[in-house]
Amino acid sequence: MKLLEDRIKRDGTVLPGDVLKVDNFLNHQVDPQLMYEMGGEFKRLFENEGVTRILTVESSGIAPALMAGLKMNVPVVFARKHRSLTLTDNLYTARVYSYTKQVNNDISIDKRFIDPDDKILIIDDFLANGQAVEGMLEICKAAQVDVVGVGVVIEKRFQKGHQLVLDAGIHLEALASIASLANNQVTFASDTDK
Repeated sequence: MKLLEDRIKRDGTVLPGDVLKVDNFLNHQVDPQLMYEMGGEFKRLFENEGVTRILTVESSGIAPALMAGLKMNVPVVFARKHRSLTLTDNLYTARVYSYTKQVNNDISIDKRFIDPDDKILIIDDFLANGQAVEGMLEICKAAQVDVVGVGVVIEKRFQKGHQLVLDAGIHLEALASIASLANNQVTFASDTDK
């Protein structure tokens, strides 16, 4: 998605450890117009999959998932990282490691919000090592629902998450696919495919 790639080039910052900081438009401050456009692109990419529900992980996946849900007219459910007084039992749970925060989180979804007949689209902000997606797939397996796709805003194609999703036989779409962050420069897969 050229609009997103241009925004990453303009406002993204490469940090040590292959980290791409995009907190001024994606995962701290959110650009609603860009999210709206991304929601439309996710709809276009997955419109033939029969999606009935979108799943994501709090908190950075919520904005793009919500816009995709709005465009596709389906509910959005986010896995919580912290249990509240109202979220105590009857849960699907998986353990997920966050590379950028260096912590394990137990993510949970209330069983009431996944229907056995659902066709699930997983949406997240980043796909790097695939830990969040792997946790969501574990929840979907426990719920015995069909995952028809994984959509990510930004993938680091050079890390193992891309291949993990492909090896699972799931339709994967990234709105921006990064081939490299070498020398503090963002190189998109679309640039290397030319």
